[in-house]
Amino acid sequence: MLRIEPHAKPLAPELLELYRGIQPSTIGHLTDFGYIRGLRPLFHPIRLLGSALTVRLPHMDSAALREALELAQPGDVLVIDMSGDEERACWGEFRAYKAIGKQVAGAVVSGCVSDAAALRQLGFPVFSRGISALTTRSLELEGEVNTCVSVGGVAVRPGDLIIGDEDGLFALDPLRAEELGRKALEKQQREQRSREKLGYGHIGEGGDGV
Repeated sequence: MLRIEPHAKPLAPELLELYRGIQPSTIGHLTDFGYIRGLRPLFHPIRLLGSALTVRLPHMDSAALREALELAQPGDVLVIDMSGDEERACWGEFRAYKAIGKQVAGAVVSGCVSDAAALRQLGFPVFSRGISALTTRSLELEGEVNTCVSVGGVAVRPGDLIIGDEDGLFALDPLRAEELGRKALEKQQREQRSREKLGYGHIGEGGDGV
């Protein structure tokens, strides 16, 4: 049986604007919590920022993902929990077409993706554990949309702020994200002043800060 919960409250535009210039590696200096482990970007450079629309799939049945794409709103990031299946792909070219049409910001997949060449050409931001020719099917057995899921060791809730680039991914509670974002921005500004004193302009913003 499919469980479809209502769409989460959209993130405040001011919060998204705050995070547009923040790098995940800067967040990683301030907290361990929310770092999604084991997922890699499909291509470089990449930038992902948006609100989590969560999906839980029972391994090979991806029917809930179809429902999530119907529910998706501009700026959503599909965060897909494949229940421990790290070999099967639930995301590919034609789901990306649908997502682009709905102005979805990207996808985070705890398993694999297929159609890698097409996804790279489309430039649709995707993070996953890898690439696979073994795919899911739409069986209508069960699945969940907009419930709490687990991806990369992190409990992700609908409406969480998702931010990612080549360095990695974070999922942040919106109630905590504003304070964390301001601290991250202040850190990047300090790093930039140090960088300019050393004569290195804008290289590597959000890096290790050493």
